[in-house]
Amino acid sequence: MKENKNIDHELGNIIDRNPTTRREFLKRLGGGITILFLFGDPLVLEAQRRTSEYPDDFNAYLRIGVDGIVTCFSGKIEMGQAVITSLAQMLAEELDVSLSSVDMVMGDTDICPYDRGTFGSRSIKYFGPALRAAAAEARAVLIELAAEYLKISKDRLITKEGIIFDKSQNKNQVTYAQLAKGKIIERHLKEKATLKAVSEFTIIGKPVLRSDSLEKVTGKAKFAGDIRLPDMLHARILRPPAHDAKLKNVDTSPAEKIDGVQIVRDGDLIAVLHKNPDEAEKALIQVKAQFDLPEVKVDDKTIFKHLINAAGEGDIVASGGNLQNGEKLSSTVFEEMYLNSYVAHAPIETHTAVAKIENDKATVWVSTQGPFRVKEQVARVLGFPSQNVRVITPFVGGGFGGKNSSNQALEAARLAKLTGKPVQVAWSRAEEFFYDTFRPAAVVKIKSGITNSGKIALWDYNVYFAGERGSQQFYDVPHHQTVVTGGWGGGPGSHPFPTGAWRAPAVNTNTFARESHIDIMASKAGIDPLEFRLKNLTNERMKRVLRAAAEKFGWTPKKAPGGRGWGIVCVDYLNTYVAAAAEVEVDKKNGNVQVKRVVCAQDMGIVINPEGARMQIEGCITMGLGYALTEEIHFKGGEIFDLNFDTYEISRFSWLPKIETILIDNPELAPQGCGEPAITCMGGLIANAIYDATGARLFQLPMTPERIKEAMKNN
Repeated sequence: MKENKNIDHELGNIIDRNPTTRREFLKRLGGGITILFLFGDPLVLEAQRRTSEYPDDFNAYLRIGVDGIVTCFSGKIEMGQAVITSLAQMLAEELDVSLSSVDMVMGDTDICPYDRGTFGSRSIKYFGPALRAAAAEARAVLIELAAEYLKISKDRLITKEGIIFDKSQNKNQVTYAQLAKGKIIERHLKEKATLKAVSEFTIIGKPVLRSDSLEKVTGKAKFAGDIRLPDMLHARILRPPAHDAKLKNVDTSPAEKIDGVQIVRDGDLIAVLHKNPDEAEKALIQVKAQFDLPEVKVDDKTIFKHLINAAGEGDIVASGGNLQNGEKLSSTVFEEMYLNSYVAHAPIETHTAVAKIENDKATVWVSTQGPFRVKEQVARVLGFPSQNVRVITPFVGGGFGGKNSSNQALEAARLAKLTGKPVQVAWSRAEEFFYDTFRPAAVVKIKSGITNSGKIALWDYNVYFAGERGSQQFYDVPHHQTVVTGGWGGGPGSHPFPTGAWRAPAVNTNTFARESHIDIMASKAGIDPLEFRLKNLTNERMKRVLRAAAEKFGWTPKKAPGGRGWGIVCVDYLNTYVAAAAEVEVDKKNGNVQVKRVVCAQDMGIVINPEGARMQIEGCITMGLGYALTEEIHFKGGEIFDLNFDTYEISRFSWLPKIETILIDNPELAPQGCGEPAITCMGGLIANAIYDATGARLFQLPMTPERIKEAMKNN
């Protein structure tokens, strides 16, 4: 996507400055049997990383220990999406070992293969195929080794749960562990191994509980904030009251009187440190500082007009036919504008990092979605060669795109170098809200037209500062154009503070606008919302998903508004197809909305772990209630007014509807993404259901009680 071109270029060059020799790599892995899955010398790995994340000459590293444990190394990280389990299933399936024998090592830059980061529901979709192929090759190599060990033809050998045996004499066997006895063995395959067919799966496609669940429910799971090192200091950092504020003067003398406090000032970084975090907090309060505040040019009320004025010329990302002809063919033309406010990620775990420097080498434990990116950034900040920086990613307590930025790691590294001691930086909740890269405020303008028969003839779509993803409509429209201005990262003069990816970036905004507008046209045409969608779709896969959701929901045709409080939407999220139907109840006196029921059907190709997939869909629906109904950042210039959950309201358990999920069987399609698609439905879905219940159309997210009452008043 256009929004990520620069960052992809940056990440693609990281490994170029950190070559790893064959000997160094094997030394790091230690004992066991190691298979390097390359068609050529392992040093080719570095060149491959420079050009593609997972190229055709793929690389993946597996270690089979003498105890039979299979260690899988992945540059992906685990932040709640459960890939720690589903990736292990993919490995176990192709390698033919039990799932319980797989040990996942994730996000350690010293021993895991390079990865651009964990985002976009791409862990299974992009890393998974390389992992499956690697495991299949490992199994083929082991069979070759077993044939030599047993002195029989490899054609007579089969594998099962880490054992290779003669299919005609089961007792004539050898285990993977026996082959691994204290040796490191390199073996190259002359041709690619054959992957298992779907009909052969015994682990993929079976519901499995999360492998990290026991650790997390018992509190044994380690996050960056749980790291404790000898002589470690806790840092609290002086922050400005508004973005772009400039420090005039500072007096740290009152803080210096607190026993054990260390003050560090290094350019723009002013920090107080103590071995006790509470004492560091007390010391920070004693620091007296004055700032020059920037001129206020925009606030949460004027932001949308500002964005339109700041927008330059957009890019046409999709077009067909002729817009003028489309308008001539239309019996009714519709023009509407849709808005969404800034939204915070609000993860349970705030940005946290621990940095330790010894002998010109740095180790950083950090909550991040991009450990290899952090590695390079820390190296630049410290002036170290990148091979002298190791980033370790423990469990991450939620990211949602917000932990693509990891400034806390840079702060911890700088302070560790300046103090000579390990330093932990854990942002407070206020810092988390203030420094978050928000989902951008955005504007969508749509002009459309329908014929007398209810067919869409015109679609003129313009989106400002949300991003391209999900903007290109999938309905059958002969005359259409989609123009995108600005990505989710903003642009010069656009946002008063940083913005970035937020779970399913751009698609939440684009789906809210598109699916709301589809319902507006359906209502005017006097056609049931489901029937209108089916009438204007030629994509049979999308039709199947829509019908599955409607059937499970018990949908019966009726023109909206029908007083039932029903809504329906469909989404194509990076080739995962989703359809959802919902029922809501609106209190017309106070504008409060209770979502009673949501049915969600999802076609994501082969489903690796049905249990994990359902959890992700349910999580998306739950989180989506927040951005649809309440989540909104209020601000004036660079000053953020929502710094905690007393004013920034996320979804509550009391809000939760009955959630029903449908996983569409589609074994012909490779596994697609699951962690984000369903959340994209929620804005448009609830807006359509509110309209059906009240006759009031909402054009701005979030749909707060005040906005709902105003819409009903103006209806």
